[in-house]
Formats: sequence, C-alpha cells, structure tokens
Amino acid sequence: MTVRGSSGSSGSAGGGKGRRERLRAETTAEIKKVALDLMASGGPDAITLRAIAREMGMTANAIYGYFPARDDLVTTLINDVYTALADTVDAAWEAAPVTDPAARIEAWANAFRAWALVNPQGFRLIYGDPVPGYQAPEGGPAPDAARRVCTGLTALAAAAWPHAQHLYEDSTFDWPDFDPGLLDKVRPAFPDLPPAAVALALRIWGHLHGLVSLEVYGHLRTQTTSPQKLFLEEVGQLIKVLGIPRGR
Repeated sequence: MTVRGSSGSSGSAGGGKGRRERLRAETTAEIKKVALDLMASGGPDAITLRAIAREMGMTANAIYGYFPARDDLVTTLINDVYTALADTVDAAWEAAPVTDPAARIEAWANAFRAWALVNPQGFRLIYGDPVPGYQAPEGGPAPDAARRVCTGLTALAAAAWPHAQHLYEDSTFDWPDFDPGLLDKVRPAFPDLPPAAVALALRIWGHLHGLVSLEVYGHLRTQTTSPQKLFLEEVGQLIKVLGIPRGR
C-alpha cells in the first residue's frame, strides 16, 4: 500500500510539473507573438512588457516572471527569428546540387526572400529600425545565427569566385577595409578567399537585401505587380554577369 501510494503521488507530481512546463512554454510563445503583433501595428517602440500584459489580460508583474526586462524579450525574439532565417537559408543551400553553383545561389536567395515575406516583422526586427533603447548583450543577441547567415552569404561569393575573379583584378580592397567582426566570421570559414571576394559577398548582399527590403516595407507595391519576377530576374542577371555556369 505504501509503495503504491508513493508511486501514485510521484506520478501526480510529475504530471503537474509537465503541465506547468507546457503552460509556461505556451505563455512564452504567446508573449513573443503579441510582441511581434505590437511591432507590426506600432513599430519597434511598441514592444513593452506592460503593453504585452495588457493585450494578454495579465498583470505586468506576471510578465516579469517570463522576461525580467524588455531587453530580455527583445533578445529572445531576435535570436528566435534570426535562427529561423539561418535554418531556412542553410537548408536551401544544402538541398541544391553541389555541382551547380548557380542553382545554389538561386536557392539561397529565393529562400531568403520567401522567409522574409512570411515573417515580415522578424525581418524588420533583424534588419530594420532598432528597438529604441534596446541594449544587446555582449556578442550580440544572436551570434550563432549572425555567423551562419554571414558565412552563408560569403559562400555565395565563394561559389562565384572561380568564375568571376577576373572581373575584380583591379580591386583595391584590402583586409583593413572590413570590420574586424565580419572578418572574424568569414576568414576562418573561407581562408583562401581574397579581400575582393569578401567585397563581392557584400555586393551580392546588396542585390538581394535591397529588393527584399523594398518589398517587405511595401515600397514596391505601387511600382510593380510582379515583385517576384523582378527579384528572379535580378538574381538571374547577377549570376550571368558573374559568369557562373549552369550545372548539367
């Protein structure tokens, strides 16, 4: 009897703990969703713990039990969305044939645009206006995701470089022309790439990010009915100009 009673109590306690953890995870997810919704309607400065508590019908003190400060929430949001972006573009790159650099570049670019259109508030949180007063932790809010996206972009340049390097023979770029933080990410991953190739990675980034940003922020809405066609042609022309062959 004692054994059965002890076992039953233990199971009940374990079940209660599981429910508490599940409810906490659900509430945390809802807090993050409400924060992004507030940002969508009121901009980055609309993300406050009090506003989130009001939207959820909670007290401010209850919210603090999940995120001690607004900056903790913002850091978590940035890390979540940046990691999701890194996962998306990495998967697209890996799924494309290694022998077809053009297809790999197209896959990465299309995955980047598709993710941004499905997650516009996440895109704005990473690449748009900063949240007023936000102080990122040392090393940044999402160091691993930032490194992965950065090296992913450099991989595009590395794939193009054997075919395009003759176009940049007159490049005057040298290592001091780049931010040390950028070099810390890309040089260990691509030790053989010269400075001109890193500059090419930034040019490719400008092509991709520029059009996606215009689309996410609605600036193309009154300019073209085919933003996807514009993007695809831009990527195609970039591949053509760089002289990257199509795989067989």
